[in-house]
Amino acid sequence: MPQSHNSISKTDTFSCIQCGLTVMTYDPDGDRRNHCPSCLHSRHLFDQVEGGPSDCGMRMAPISIAVLRSGDWMIIHRCAQCLELTSNPVSRDDNQLLLMRMAVRPLAQPPFPLEAFGDL
Repeated sequence: MPQSHNSISKTDTFSCIQCGLTVMTYDPDGDRRNHCPSCLHSRHLFDQVEGGPSDCGMRMAPISIAVLRSGDWMIIHRCAQCLELTSNPVSRDDNQLLLMRMAVRPLAQPPFPLEAFGDL
């Protein structure tokens, strides 16, 4: 059963499901963290789809970046078991290299040949 926000101390930690890093439950800004700042992986704890496979506990891999109208970045995660997608805010101590790799991947690997631009 998930704990309520009030029952979790600012010094609580969790272990990353992917890399094993011990991670503080709150980020440097005091916001609740749900992913590892080093490898950006998460654990599927809360089902966002009514009637879905709630709390499957599987690894959620970071697959992309979304940018909100406000300019805030969100990490898009996909569950390895049920394939549910979720979005989670980027924290200022998240691995910047991994974030940038995800952000530029669509430009580096477009779904069409780049030679097509030579004909325009």
